[in-house]
Amino acid sequence: MNVNVEELKERAARVRAETLRIHAAAPETRVASSLSAVEIYVCLFYGGLLRHNPADPRDPARDRLIVSKGHGSISLYPILADRGFFPKEELQRVCRPGSFLGGIPDPVIPGYETVNGSLGHGPGVGAGMALALKRHGSDRRVVVVTGDGELHEGAVWEAFLFAAQHKLDNLVLIVDDNSRCMMDDTARVVGLAPLADKFRAFGWSAAEADGHDVEALRAAIGAAQASDYPGPRAVIAHTVKGKGAPSLEGDPLCHVRTLTPQEVEELTGGAP
Repeated sequence: MNVNVEELKERAARVRAETLRIHAAAPETRVASSLSAVEIYVCLFYGGLLRHNPADPRDPARDRLIVSKGHGSISLYPILADRGFFPKEELQRVCRPGSFLGGIPDPVIPGYETVNGSLGHGPGVGAGMALALKRHGSDRRVVVVTGDGELHEGAVWEAFLFAAQHKLDNLVLIVDDNSRCMMDDTARVVGLAPLADKFRAFGWSAAEADGHDVEALRAAIGAAQASDYPGPRAVIAHTVKGKGAPSLEGDPLCHVRTLTPQEVEELTGGAP
């Protein structure tokens, strides 16, 4: 599926509102982390960047999407429902008994490839998948979405070295660079700047884009996928944690904040 820029913007707005509504009904979800990644998932699923088959989520012809920041992907639920991976009615049951849509996703959800509870493993799993696909002669790609706070984990840097060593040119890593981790700004915990230069030093190509500008973001991801660079590619998407909820955007502790149903109603206008 590949829609125009204006429709991407409209879909992002709808997904952001639906994410907020899910959070109002299931306050245990991590809403700030999910709001920063909305445009990333919208560009992947509606912008022609990810080959997927809702009728057969395990279709061998699919690209592999590894959502490494699993807790911050509740915004992917409305997209998967809209694309037909599961009925939209399931969005009303997130975190309820009997629902497969939990606060931390796992592969029981159609459209998810991996268990996503413990941070730091997605890049390694994605690199292994990319290597296997190359050795089987497949032209399918692997896309990994990680948060910048997750880059504090040592295992991700081992995966980055591995991917460069094996010249995994079918691997694209998208960093949701929202500048905040669980308890503070990332720069105050473990600074990552200059992040693009670090990737280049590890043998990756690296590009940066405004993670809320769907036109720029789609172009950056598409260019990374189409590049002839003989190795893995990183796209650093500069985002705002809690995007669309002003009380979260300005709070260093927004990762662990919840919004009340009243706050969500004010943000969404109460419309379904």
